Amino acid sequence: MTSTASRCCSRLRDCPKPKGLLASVITKALMGLLLFGVVWSITGQECLPGGNLFGLVILFLSAVCGGKLVGMIQFPNLPPFPPLLGMLLAGLVLRNVPYVTDAVYIDQTWSSSLRSIALAIILTRAGLGLNPSALRRLKAVCVRVAIGPCTTEACTVAVVSHFLMNLPWIWGFILGFVLAAVSPAVVVPSMLLLQKDGYGVEKGIPTLLMAAGSFDDVLAITGFTTCLGVAFGTGSTWVNVGKGVLEVVVGIVAGAVLGILTYLFPSRDQSDLVFRRVYLLLGLAVFAVFGSHVAGLGGAGGLCTLVLAFLSGLSWGEAKAPVAALVGRAWDVFQPILFGLIGAEITVSTLSPNTVGLGTAALFVGLVIRVLVTFIVVLFAGFNLKEKIFISLAWVPKATVQAAIGSTALDMARSVGDPQLEKYGMDVLTVAVLAILITAPIGALAIGLAGPRLLQKHTEREEGSQKEDKPEGVSIPDEKEKTSLESKL
Repeated sequence: MTSTASRCCSRLRDCPKPKGLLASVITKALMGLLLFGVVWSITGQECLPGGNLFGLVILFLSAVCGGKLVGMIQFPNLPPFPPLLGMLLAGLVLRNVPYVTDAVYIDQTWSSSLRSIALAIILTRAGLGLNPSALRRLKAVCVRVAIGPCTTEACTVAVVSHFLMNLPWIWGFILGFVLAAVSPAVVVPSMLLLQKDGYGVEKGIPTLLMAAGSFDDVLAITGFTTCLGVAFGTGSTWVNVGKGVLEVVVGIVAGAVLGILTYLFPSRDQSDLVFRRVYLLLGLAVFAVFGSHVAGLGGAGGLCTLVLAFLSGLSWGEAKAPVAALVGRAWDVFQPILFGLIGAEITVSTLSPNTVGLGTAALFVGLVIRVLVTFIVVLFAGFNLKEKIFISLAWVPKATVQAAIGSTALDMARSVGDPQLEKYGMDVLTVAVLAILITAPIGALAIGLAGPRLLQKHTEREEGSQKEDKPEGVSIPDEKEKTSLESKL
């Protein structure tokens, strides 16, 4: 018997074996089938069409493919279209195509939980991306660009949506702060592309917009979480306002305490330091987002995560770069899930034309005010007319933050079980999706087209000329500072 087995093994070794691409495809197919078989043997119907796991897998794969396809759309001398558009559209299609909708089922609890995890990750990235040295370097102009347009757009949208969409004042401000955040997923790659070609580098415009973008997002998220606490509070208006302020204070204090914890542990002498830091950082961020809802302080979780990530990055110094890179890997997984789930929340047949039309009108009124205010806040910053116009146009695109927080109010309304609050939450989500679909491609194209035409290309000039042209509060970063800022953002 042993000799027979030896002869069989010898003949198998002599047989030709598949190699190259064919072998790779077969191997991956076998691995996929094996994974499916193991999951099916454990969960049964859950991984078959109509099951929850099947729906999540199909949504994830469709969102990834949609993002790849949209990312391939590129015109000469223009930044590529944001892949997140394809992810959003993939979820929208899966939700609204007959028969496919029945097969791709996703439980609401799972959907809400996954979106909350994605929110914790994007807030962690935003906190790590905050650069205090950039803020000190860019000084007054950075603060004005971050605060002025965000707050005025939020207030404008609140007023317009109150009178046009009949939203209560507090829900109008929730929608306003959802729409007020600029998208780092669109702005940062576009700015890096312009910076690579030397456009606007001499006056630090790409650095200014990348740094101010992070602070703009933090301000919008802080305003959103505060308004959210007021909207779902019980009792009198002043009690709800007090609770909103309390949530802000609790979020900041809890984030500071947890930030000190991540500074002390793990100690620098431990092995796998980066992995342990990422584990603690993301674990605490997810716990803060979910734990705040359990404690009845839903608005505190997001702010706690931002403060935690900011203080952690500040204490780690340059060592935060590998941590931010691993957090970015986690975002690469949850980004298609988030945008796919956001798209899958929208059922086209149930949308009210009134909501779509008036929501679009509120969005455009807010954008016009945002552009005008941005132009005004850089009016005396030392930029020429073309550069002011470019900065105003670059502050248009919205995507990441809208997807991260756009559905939070709807999820909280569903947990309360109030149909009227659910309607308000769906209105906020609908306008947030419209904002992504409209402003992300327009903003990317505007930056790509306007940059080479409105910004000066960097040329060698005398030191005295550089000092004369330098805008108010902006010092030109050297190569090391620019590289550090790009990696953090």
